[in-house]
Amino acid sequence: MSYDAAREIMVDSQIRPNDVSDAPIVSAFLRTPREAFVPNSRKSVAYSELEIATSPGRSLWIPRDTGKLIKLAGIRPSDIVLVIGAGAGYEAALISHLSETVIALEETTELVDAMSERFATLGLDRAVAVEGGIAAGLPDQAPFDVIYVCGMVETVPDAWTAQLADGGRLAAVVMEREGLGRAKVFTKAGDTVAARDGFDAFPPKFEQFNRKQAFVF
Repeated sequence: MSYDAAREIMVDSQIRPNDVSDAPIVSAFLRTPREAFVPNSRKSVAYSELEIATSPGRSLWIPRDTGKLIKLAGIRPSDIVLVIGAGAGYEAALISHLSETVIALEETTELVDAMSERFATLGLDRAVAVEGGIAAGLPDQAPFDVIYVCGMVETVPDAWTAQLADGGRLAAVVMEREGLGRAKVFTKAGDTVAARDGFDAFPPKFEQFNRKQAFVF
């Protein structure tokens, strides 16, 4: 199969028709080989309208949701971006074409090493993989202009929003109730963080950010 042709079909059928027609974002999708970020057994469906598990607890979302959340984040060429729970690194690779620098944060040496090798192979010199706990973010390298979260969450840790620069944005899908997720962008202005709704989505979830269950007698 031709991955280049499949990539163009994905953009024309899943990205552009879903209100993601911004030329830089479309170009990023066309320049980023999605097949390089999925297991060998899934390469044949890399461009299908599917969620694809890449490692335990990590998945590529359907392209539509990824494109729309990247658009919602409003990434600019001068931005420093932190990608939380980067997994295989696909979203970080896309964002590297839109920003000045992107840091892909993951929790295991194995995932970080695999991402670093992928970025080097693809010549993505604006992307770097870093190991650390995703709940804590990356305070030593904050503030960030954009924080992009690669899994649906029920709660957004204060540690993340605290690492935004003034005017910075955090883009995430927040699970509002069972079966309903809503993409949101949280914007920091001084000491205030305000949320704006984007679109409905229900991608794979980061379970460690579930709401604490209330005690019931």
